[in-house]
Amino acid sequence: MVWLFGVRRIGKTTLCQSLDSAEYFDCELPTVRRQLAEPERFLAGLRGKRIVLDEIHRLPRPSEVLKIAADHYPYVKVVATGSSTLAATAKFSDTLAGRKVAVWLTPMMSRDLEEFGGSLETRLWNGGVPPFFLGGTDSAAAEFEEWLDAFWARDIQELFRIERRSSFRRFTEMLLLNSGGIFEATTYTGPCEASRPTISNYLQVLQETRVAHVLAPFSTRRASEIVKAPKVYALDTGFVRHARGLASPRPEDYGCFWEHYVLNEIHARAPLVKPRYWRTKHGQEVDFVVMRRGRGLLAVECTWSEASLRDVSGLAALKRAYSEAEAVVVVPVLSREYKVGLGGTTEATVVDLEGLLRRLV
Repeated sequence: MVWLFGVRRIGKTTLCQSLDSAEYFDCELPTVRRQLAEPERFLAGLRGKRIVLDEIHRLPRPSEVLKIAADHYPYVKVVATGSSTLAATAKFSDTLAGRKVAVWLTPMMSRDLEEFGGSLETRLWNGGVPPFFLGGTDSAAAEFEEWLDAFWARDIQELFRIERRSSFRRFTEMLLLNSGGIFEATTYTGPCEASRPTISNYLQVLQETRVAHVLAPFSTRRASEIVKAPKVYALDTGFVRHARGLASPRPEDYGCFWEHYVLNEIHARAPLVKPRYWRTKHGQEVDFVVMRRGRGLLAVECTWSEASLRDVSGLAALKRAYSEAEAVVVVPVLSREYKVGLGGTTEATVVDLEGLLRRLV
């Protein structure tokens, strides 16, 4: 079976309804839930068919239905959807290890942009959740608030044991506001009126639902390196823009959004890659670091404008510490790859997204 997951309104239902010869069941409907109350009878009548069980977390025992389907009705091909991983909540008592393929539907990536049309600037400003990207900016603020309300009511309350809506909502908004920064739980305890363990639990929930992406620091335990504090990125640039109350884009905003977009591209097109970041106690930093099996360390710096390459002192510092690492600067548009000096004999290669992906997969 296939487990399709991703944030609310990312397109799971639209994708599933477009599948050829697949019978669609919306588990939000009471009639569908009544049919699935007897999973054996339900599945026995679907021999040889492909079915979609959309929003399956609405069932009382969703993992039981999926386990019965996988173990006893293998001739029924199942696509099930949800907002989080199967291991996220107590409602899913079985992760179905060995019985499923998990597919993460991320916000729009570069290939989607080619199909939808529109500019990269529009994608970064509106965000990559399809209705937000297509809808423009006229009602964007209201839709953002509606999304947060639905996220709380239909994902958090149904799947997680979180009671204080105001604290969780404030934490989510602050996390979006500080997206791309180093996370320190004590920064949130006062404004959210929550303990440090509660803040850590909130972050875990946002991570499981893919609203937040946590990047651990890369370190080999050198005295100068940050070894514990993670960086946290929000799910999408449009949400960051709304949280920051930006009315019109500035060059520095596109630089931040481009970094988010590169991370989204890694998630979408190289899902097995687990990027980290690198930072020293002196403030030298590299956006993303990937340890590649058999090919060594890849250090990635994101720069919005090729004409004015951002300060690459972080890459230079990393190359001094790890001389064998490959360093790249990724830019949105590039006619051909070329080298830039980092000081001495060290250098980095300027690449576009395709050049970055070739080095990752």
